[in-house]
Amino acid sequence: MRILIATGIYPPDIGGPATYAKNLADEFLRRGCGVKVITYSIEKKLPLGIRHFVYFLKTIFNFRKTSVIIALDTFSVGLPSVLAAKIFRKKIIIRTGGDFLWENYIESTGNLITLNEFYANMPKLSLKQKIIFFLSKFVLKNCTALVFSSEWQKNIFEKNYGLDSKKSFIIENFYGEKIASIKPREKNFIFAGRLIKLKNLEMLKDAFKEASKKDKGIKLEIVENLPHENLIKKIQKSYAIILPSLSEISPNFILEAISANKPFIMTKETGLYEKLKNTGIFINPMDKEDIKAKVLFLDKEKNYYEYKNRIANFNFTHSWQEIADEFLEVYKKL
Repeated sequence: MRILIATGIYPPDIGGPATYAKNLADEFLRRGCGVKVITYSIEKKLPLGIRHFVYFLKTIFNFRKTSVIIALDTFSVGLPSVLAAKIFRKKIIIRTGGDFLWENYIESTGNLITLNEFYANMPKLSLKQKIIFFLSKFVLKNCTALVFSSEWQKNIFEKNYGLDSKKSFIIENFYGEKIASIKPREKNFIFAGRLIKLKNLEMLKDAFKEASKKDKGIKLEIVENLPHENLIKKIQKSYAIILPSLSEISPNFILEAISANKPFIMTKETGLYEKLKNTGIFINPMDKEDIKAKVLFLDKEKNYYEYKNRIANFNFTHSWQEIADEFLEVYKKL
């Protein structure tokens, strides 16, 4: 079996999709599958549209004897991969990841709305965003199968893009075994991720500024572009993790915090809510007072150790071996 993995980033690039692509490829290789990974290189510097065309050419040049394509987003690599697969009659599985349209809308307008709200009451879109919506719908409807990491996102997409639920599947993110948790030297709350508007960092900074008036010992650390191994070490030494994004599909950052037995605060607008609602602390991302209150709640020793114990008792795992098995099961159904 020959598998072509299409991804926008790949190590040494930093980010969840890069880690996902590398580990999935390694697991398929361990099984004796032929694996080819194609990723963005020079295309990153090209304008939208041109970069898709260059990636499209790269995709078709790597089609020889390919059994199935696994594309790890819906737009950057999903669009050129689906076009190529459709022309050359190849089977393609799209793993949805985030939502490029919603993210683009927030970055360009500054209108901070959740993913659910965006689709429930679709705002006025620019011409560029209308094109993105049209092309995203084309990708979602013309792939052979769709893989979501949560029921939450699956329901949003199926409803708003008119998708056939028979070709939709759920493969949860990687949940690793527990690793060492190092006692923190200070009350530092770590945020790690891209510094973009949907991460809601201005409200987080304001909430911390007000919370620090109650306890000057708490500290907010904002981390960007940290290699994965270094990020894990920082998580292990932290007091707690905080992710106040407007919405998050199924963030690796939180799952890594769980593996290190670190209490976390995160947005309730997430595909992880149902699974983790009794394990972590959830906030209304649009409410600064709620963020402030939850930080001060976790600042208290009794509450901190209660949630540390809850996380210690959360022992669910989902290995790369299981993830690869589930992709192969989807392939068998195509």
